[in-house]
Amino acid sequence: MFLAEEAVQFQFPVHQTGFTPEELQELLSFFESEEPVSSNSGSEGSSRAVYSPDERKQRRKISNRESARRSRWRKKRHLENLTVQVNRLNIEKRRLKNRLSLVINQCHVAWLENERLRSESDALWAKLLDLYWISATMHAMQSRQ
Repeated sequence: MFLAEEAVQFQFPVHQTGFTPEELQELLSFFESEEPVSSNSGSEGSSRAVYSPDERKQRRKISNRESARRSRWRKKRHLENLTVQVNRLNIEKRRLKNRLSLVINQCHVAWLENERLRSESDALWAKLLDLYWISATMHAMQSRQ
């Protein structure tokens, strides 16, 4: 047997769904509606015979309001999901831009190092060529003596 306090405690068992209390209340209002829910779109032949034209018009208004409310709720949830996705993609874009900047900087440093090494290589080749000329000249002088 449950105590009255426990029944109230478990009245809304979906606290961890991410819905606000207002959204939960709106969802619960769909289930608390006093109008019977039809599996059809409201075009049953028997309902036309039971209700007067004014009653049918009033029921159609109520049905349209509920449909519009559900549509607004779906649109709101869709917009929230899109907003979350935009925020996530902006964070990813920022991360990728930072990574690209880092890679560009590393590329620039490597290019500068490559240019320095190329220049150093050219200077060493020039010295080596000079040494060959000196060596060849000395060898030629020694051969003449």
